[in-house]
Amino acid sequence: MAKDPAVLLAPNIWRIPVAPSDGVNTFALRGDDGQVTLIDTGLEWTWKKLVEGLAFAKIDLADVTKILITHAHGDHVGNVNRVLESSSATVLAPLADTPYLESGKAPSIDPKRRFRKLLEKRGGFDKVQVQQTFVDGELLDAAGGIRAMHTPGHTPGHTSLIHEPSGILFTGDVVHFWRKQIRIGMALVCHDMALNEVSAQRLSEATSDVLAFSHGPHVAANGRQAIHTFLASRSTQA
Repeated sequence: MAKDPAVLLAPNIWRIPVAPSDGVNTFALRGDDGQVTLIDTGLEWTWKKLVEGLAFAKIDLADVTKILITHAHGDHVGNVNRVLESSSATVLAPLADTPYLESGKAPSIDPKRRFRKLLEKRGGFDKVQVQQTFVDGELLDAAGGIRAMHTPGHTPGHTSLIHEPSGILFTGDVVHFWRKQIRIGMALVCHDMALNEVSAQRLSEATSDVLAFSHGPHVAANGRQAIHTFLASRSTQA
């Protein structure tokens, strides 16, 4: 049975899988005023899936007024400029990642990774012009209020997001969900794995049972317990 092109996480909050097997997700949140905020936009080649997901959620591209970027990697910003062609959206991004976004070049990869030089050469994307930056703890005026939680490591400015009205945690890439398990962010393109481990512990601040991952299906229930169990296991390993 074919999957729906968008998955409802909470009233007016949608997860849009833009790559096979929920490999990459973007998110759409409609505020009470009808304005729509996107969290990340997927890879460039996933444009058709993004448009299909928005249409399924009865969202027109012209309704998008804000694009929130979690960090400067191509699988999160690949369609920003195409969304801007059809909307008057404002692009918001973490302060520390803004130079990378505006240069079209991802941050360096942890020196301990094999083949990092090759991966870095392939880490480019279309330049993104950022209109507004945000920092840790800032409450963004989007979809009723989205709180920025700086979780650096995957990139210097990597930021997870908490939708205050629903409590939903959008993890970004500090962790992901694969084969029915929460796992630490992918080391292959991580800027600083040790720092990413430290940042993951901040996810315990989440108050919702819904966890929304950029990579992998979401956790719809008992998310708080799942994240605490995962973080406890990481602490034991340290």
